[in-house]
Amino acid sequence: MERDLPQGTNRTKIQLERSDSFSSCYSFDSDDCEKIILKSKSKDDMVSGPFVTPEFLQSQSESSHPSLTVAFTLQAICGTLRKLSAGAFKTFKMMLWKHYPQSFNTPHQDMDMLNLVDRLLECYRLDVSLQITKIILGEMGEKKVVDYLQTMCLRNEVRHELCETLKRIYGEVCEDMAVQEEKRPFDDIFTDLYITSTCDNGPNIEHEVMTIEKLDSNRNAEKRLSTKDIFTPERPEDSNTKLLLMTGVAGSGKSMAVRRLVLDWIEGRSHQHVSFLFPLPFRELKQFEDSTASFLEIIQKLYPESKKLRDEDYRCEDCKIMFVFDGLDEYNGKLDFENTMLLSDHTEPTTLNVIVVNLLRGRLLYRGLFLVTSRPQVKPCIPWDTHYDEIEVRGFCDPEKEAFFKRRFKDPDQAARVIAYIKSFRTLCIMCHLPLFCSLVADECYRIFREQGTGAELPRSITYLYTKLVLVLTRQHRILRAPDLSLEEERDFLMKLGELAFHMLEEGQFKITRSNWKHTGINDKEAVINSGLCTQYITKPHVLFHENVLSFIHPTVQEYLAALYVFLSFRNHGKNVVEQQLRGKLKMFKGHKVMELYKSAVDRSMLSEDGKMDIFLRFLLGMERKPNLELLQPLCASSVKWPTVIEETATLIRKRIRENKYPCRNDNLQHCLEELGVC
Repeated sequence: MERDLPQGTNRTKIQLERSDSFSSCYSFDSDDCEKIILKSKSKDDMVSGPFVTPEFLQSQSESSHPSLTVAFTLQAICGTLRKLSAGAFKTFKMMLWKHYPQSFNTPHQDMDMLNLVDRLLECYRLDVSLQITKIILGEMGEKKVVDYLQTMCLRNEVRHELCETLKRIYGEVCEDMAVQEEKRPFDDIFTDLYITSTCDNGPNIEHEVMTIEKLDSNRNAEKRLSTKDIFTPERPEDSNTKLLLMTGVAGSGKSMAVRRLVLDWIEGRSHQHVSFLFPLPFRELKQFEDSTASFLEIIQKLYPESKKLRDEDYRCEDCKIMFVFDGLDEYNGKLDFENTMLLSDHTEPTTLNVIVVNLLRGRLLYRGLFLVTSRPQVKPCIPWDTHYDEIEVRGFCDPEKEAFFKRRFKDPDQAARVIAYIKSFRTLCIMCHLPLFCSLVADECYRIFREQGTGAELPRSITYLYTKLVLVLTRQHRILRAPDLSLEEERDFLMKLGELAFHMLEEGQFKITRSNWKHTGINDKEAVINSGLCTQYITKPHVLFHENVLSFIHPTVQEYLAALYVFLSFRNHGKNVVEQQLRGKLKMFKGHKVMELYKSAVDRSMLSEDGKMDIFLRFLLGMERKPNLELLQPLCASSVKWPTVIEETATLIRKRIRENKYPCRNDNLQHCLEELGVC
């Protein structure tokens, strides 16, 4: 850091003050060397020739950069002095003792490096201590060592400014999706995520009623990880890995994991071997899609403080830089690894697509570390010959579900009520493995508490929350990945997906085969990437055989979509598809025949000994409730209302319970009454 020097001072070689002139000008308090008392100079005391004193440095120095701390300065000076040979370090001490005897008045042989630097910082301001070190090293001709110290100071300033920027971006979050201005510190609400060292684990298949066999997914032993384990020297898998893919179904907490990683780095809780961390969300990168820019220019546009870094900072071994690309599934560019031009120069202007493809090839910034998050992709997103590792975010385990609500609600009584509420519904409790679903539940309960008080009764219907989940995924989250669908296109997509879900449910099938997929005419990218209602993973039924498999993100999502298909088929087309499946014929209804639909669905459920239609029936009946109808109204072509349908359906269900023909189904019928709101 260059400072203005007195007129006539030789900038290439600064003459330090002689010990006699320095001591004659100042007296020092023996207890505190910072208490410097200026004494008047006589003509005999004056020293001819230019010199720079610590006091001159302090007077010329502007306020210290906020990045300058005692810990950093101590580390920087000690790290610099360790680069000297034993002889050079001895010379450094002798020069320090010669020019500053009032501060270093004990024999220099008795003071080791740490004590020396500690004494320097005790006597002088931090920035002055650094300047004194540079000046003496410069006098010794140790230019490379001076450059090293200057580099450390420069990087420290950039890191500090970058951390301040990242704190503003990632330090707070909106708790309630509907009230975006309500923010809380991320650390106050973050709950540990379940991250595994294995991938292709398939969806969570835990179910309230059925026992579903694991879907031929990864059966390898897994190790639980945290974000602190990513790219750490302690993890052998990461020792030679510069590209890490973090996958997870929609709503599993991938962006939460990124936020945790960033804040832990800022606070020094992890990844201290990483000098700089640049999060580059794909929603931010989209602004560069129609322009030409180098990767360096993109970094500098998003993080202006990085302009201070030099080219060697991006290339050297002792300056690890981590780049976090959150949301590869939001990127719509074509990942053509065969035909896209090669790029290895991060300063060369090109298109965003070329940059992304070459990042995934591992071609850019050989020394860099790259973390990419994505929903499971329907096509390979990394070339086969690129060395990379893959981990998976799987949401919450049971203890974390409770921890989430305790953090989410400041009032312990409210938190306890919500936890008890979740536990009273096995299906809700299971589905809360998705942080997104937990947020929806919390938002709904918070709204009720705010409007009606803490003692308000919480809803006994799960259908409404599933409707909100599906609409959030297919609308709010989808707009980040693809253009809006028209209402007709959205309805057509959900009907096709729901029809597939219904027929698979009838057959007790939860794995979507390629033949199933072709018959529906559904775009797999729309189902897996854009809407996030489905997921894809690789199965290994045989040692040498791999197969790409699709399924719904949870069996209950399949059951909900099946119910939505049946509901909209009747609402919009007058078709009772349950009756068709039950009796092998299709009935068309006109007028008030909705009870025929519900009678068919109830009877069909009771005939399923394995309970495969139980949750489906709850969803179908719950869709008739007013709050749910209001959410689904845009998908309904008909606005016909049946005022007495809930009472009539409840009467039918109570009759079936009294008949007791299928005792094992009575518990589910009781849950159906809860969905109707009459229990």
